[in-house]
Amino acid sequence: MAKIVFGMNQSLDGYVDHQELPTPSPALFRHWIEHVRDLTGSVYGRRMYEAMRYWDEDRPEWSTEQHEFAAAWRRQPKWVVSRSLKSVGPNATLIADDVEVVIRGLKAKLTGEISASGPELAQSLTEMGLIDEYRLYLHPVVLGRGKPFFAGSRPPLRLVASERIGGEVIRLTYVPA
Repeated sequence: MAKIVFGMNQSLDGYVDHQELPTPSPALFRHWIEHVRDLTGSVYGRRMYEAMRYWDEDRPEWSTEQHEFAAAWRRQPKWVVSRSLKSVGPNATLIADDVEVVIRGLKAKLTGEISASGPELAQSLTEMGLIDEYRLYLHPVVLGRGKPFFAGSRPPLRLVASERIGGEVIRLTYVPA
């Protein structure tokens, strides 16, 4: 059975705006490359999927590590939850209806980790009881505004691990309490 994990970079005050957060350190970017490489797949909300489509085509200015991340991202299966999109890119499947049934089916038939990306999607999956683990990557900045990690009320959680990644980021891992 697969495990659904929701994890994102965030500020100390709980915002996940990737354009406002600092550029990941080499150690953190390496962590994300390895994380994506090891995933069984990813489930995206529409906005997060559209942001991640940046990695669909190589860019000449990219570093070796960015090319490596893009290759890992392209290889993995993706499921995109959206009622407004009519199509999705390569290696992606659109889920417009019966989200709970589809995600429960993925959990039952696959093994490994499936990443859930996007606060609104994660909130819906939390309400359905489908998130197995939450990973908060805390950056030492305060944004004061933006999109919060938890789109709704924070579910009851229990801390199970913490890890320092690079010089400044701490990953806190929680499971539903």
